[in-house]
Amino acid sequence: MTSGTGTPPYVIFRQALDAGDLSRIRTLAAAMPRISLQDALRICLLMREHDGYERAAVRWLGRFALEARAATIEDVQAAAAALDALPDRPDSAMERLATVCTQCGVAG
Repeated sequence: MTSGTGTPPYVIFRQALDAGDLSRIRTLAAAMPRISLQDALRICLLMREHDGYERAAVRWLGRFALEARAATIEDVQAAAAALDALPDRPDSAMERLATVCTQCGVAG
């Protein structure tokens, strides 16, 4: 399926994500059949200074817990702590989330 411009919807979504255009991201994401866990985390990163961040972070954490079949309670707690730190310390939080995702066998 392609958009009216002939560009696949996922390509348009990724362009909005790369540009940090939250308004377009929200509109495009609503029309997507599925957003990858990695893309969802990028959305959380962009939303960290906006209303709705906590809801997005909780949704991401739930998906992580479901998709990371090897995840332990400690892994979920570590991911939750990193998401909690993301608004104030994005670099270290994203590094920790990448580590936890890798350890649990999911792309984060």
